[in-house]
Amino acid sequence: WVSGRSSLFASRKSVKENARLRLRAFDVGDKFSHLPPAKASVLLPLLVRRGSLHLLLTVRSMQLRRSPGEVCFPGGKSEAGDKDEIATALREAKEEVGLQPEKVEIICRLVPGIDKTNSLVTPVVGFIEDAFQASPNPDEVSEVFTVPLEYFIKPLNYKSVSYKTSSGHSGWMHSFVYDDPEHKKSFKIWGLTAHFAVLLALIIFGKRPTFEVDYDLDNLRSSAENNFMNLYTALYGRKKSNL
Repeated sequence: WVSGRSSLFASRKSVKENARLRLRAFDVGDKFSHLPPAKASVLLPLLVRRGSLHLLLTVRSMQLRRSPGEVCFPGGKSEAGDKDEIATALREAKEEVGLQPEKVEIICRLVPGIDKTNSLVTPVVGFIEDAFQASPNPDEVSEVFTVPLEYFIKPLNYKSVSYKTSSGHSGWMHSFVYDDPEHKKSFKIWGLTAHFAVLLALIIFGKRPTFEVDYDLDNLRSSAENNFMNLYTALYGRKKSNL
């Protein structure tokens, strides 16, 4: 039993180590921090359950004005006191689910996205303790659940949804339905949340997903950056050379 336990620990360690190495190669740091739109950050909390990586997600409270009842990562708008995108993500995660900042091992920042309000959203990836028990703030979060990260490249229930922004930019959005055995209910994960989860899974697993993605998988990092810059340019009408 002791040797079984130590081998479980070793495999958990190697799962994390492999993810760390792959993610650090995609760390954009503050490369996009100078861009002018309103800023927001989300924390993509990774943990190991039953030997595999899982992502922690939240369901927004029905009392919220914006996107009530939708699945998202802990996060929100940056505030004047936040040193950077990482500080925003950690502060929001503490406020929303009771995650203490010192209990998060920050790995990297990934290529940002642009949300419905045209804010620039930076995904911050970090490991949290495998046994973390969330204490959701009911004003902001109604539920907290985890999804195996591999679900975002090999889903059982997936479709793509077309969208068009107010400025006329159109594209496709991922939409997953995950049947959670723990809560005995289904969660719909779509939009920017799904976009970040897919990018994270592609980076860590390095495998082709079972659905179409608009990345060049042989050059994932540059392709992700180019996609973001094209969207940014379409929304803000700036020439790339000015960035």
